[in-house]
Amino acid sequence: MEYTHLSEFAIRAGSLSIWTPELHTGAWQPDDRPLTSVHAGYCTSIDPTDPRPGRGRWIGTAFEMDSPFEAGTWSETLRRWHVRHEGLRTTVATRPGAEPRRRIAAAVGIAEQRVEGVTESTRINEFLSDTFELRLSPLTWPHCLAATVEHTGDFTVIIAADHSVMDAYSQAILILELRTLYQEVRAGAAPRESVTFGSAADFAVLERAAAAELTVDSPAVATWREFLAHGPLPRFAAHAHRPVVAGAPQPSVSRRVLGLTELEQVETVLDQVRHRMPVAVFAALATAHRQQFGDERFRTVMPIATRPDLRWLESMGWFVNVVPVDIAPPPGAGIAAALECTRTALRRSRTANDAAWSRALELLGIADTPRFGTSYLDIRVLPGYELVADLRGRTLRAESYSPDEVFLWVVRAADGLYVSTRYPAGLAAEVMDEFLTAFGQALLSICTMADPRESVNPGALSTNDGTHRPTVTDPQVVPHVDDAHSAGSAEPFAVRAQVG
Repeated sequence: MEYTHLSEFAIRAGSLSIWTPELHTGAWQPDDRPLTSVHAGYCTSIDPTDPRPGRGRWIGTAFEMDSPFEAGTWSETLRRWHVRHEGLRTTVATRPGAEPRRRIAAAVGIAEQRVEGVTESTRINEFLSDTFELRLSPLTWPHCLAATVEHTGDFTVIIAADHSVMDAYSQAILILELRTLYQEVRAGAAPRESVTFGSAADFAVLERAAAAELTVDSPAVATWREFLAHGPLPRFAAHAHRPVVAGAPQPSVSRRVLGLTELEQVETVLDQVRHRMPVAVFAALATAHRQQFGDERFRTVMPIATRPDLRWLESMGWFVNVVPVDIAPPPGAGIAAALECTRTALRRSRTANDAAWSRALELLGIADTPRFGTSYLDIRVLPGYELVADLRGRTLRAESYSPDEVFLWVVRAADGLYVSTRYPAGLAAEVMDEFLTAFGQALLSICTMADPRESVNPGALSTNDGTHRPTVTDPQVVPHVDDAHSAGSAEPFAVRAQVG
């Protein structure tokens, strides 16, 4: 599934409508459950007077529904979706100098706004981008909007949300959820019940309790301390940035790094040498980074999914943490040594998995926030990924205007390995192009490790235990998606705090 800007998704011409959840007077009720650490920090970092609170922040999803458009059916679909997910019926109350407090509404209605005269693809894109920048905020509900574009026989769906109520995994799984809900409503069926639609607010209780237990002596905080001992929070190719006009949009690049045949050759060798694809990806990034920039250490942060058990498997919410990754292959090391070093580094980063990154940095007296992040996702763990491709499913991120953030999303798709990146306008395109080329070459160099005496099925897929390809229904599998932002994510860092 490609992670892209809305402007790069060719919406077919048709009749446009915006669908907005609405509440009756007095619907909001205070809720004692806290916000997660990153959600609270994010809200306090937002300027409430910003006329475009969604600029550079919103994330979303686009796909084509393979059914005729029925306005009443779609309205009921969205109503059921909001009833199912408490996070979509949640907002915050803010006071100067105080932490934001959660508020919950029990029920919502759905209102349609027909947008007359906006029917052509480019105009629809422009109208929606403008609408999402103006209306989506972590401080003002609704935090999620839907749009439909009606065609003959089917329709396009665009969902956009503030990051506070959605992460990259949510972006991906909502496609089939909304499709299933729509079919249930059309058939007059009751919605599917499941224990896996847990509330994001219940998760926040666990996250804040764990954050409160952190001390400067906690193993997770020690991992961050060791990471920072080698320098401040890392920047990507900081020496190569040139001054640009403030507010310049970031360039965005997506490319296929390895075709399926090449990728399967790499995976075959990885099976022989007992390494997994995430290790190979980060080892190749470290190798390319040293080759292109001369740095002996490849330092980045990695967004990870934090859905701790099946209760939250199908939830809409922001379930993301960030962990430090520090890979330092020995001088002159080849790809084999880089793989071993990378495996050790990724195992070390796991000690920070369950510790809120913002709290860990606070304990260490660090006010800065990450600026360089990298994530890896095997998209085949997502339910129904092949159908999602047939529906032209895309996860979306807003245009970013950061002068110093760089993010890399690496995706193992059904037909190859892809990388998407966004980077500051002050970083020359050829610098990123040469780095991505070197990354692909480093991955291919893994094939030189092949043992001709071994015979492995070229289609074999590396997994956690080497026995089967995991799916999100496996009890022990919690996919590392971000996030998007995190699936990465639209704005992966901050206490402008977008994380995966």
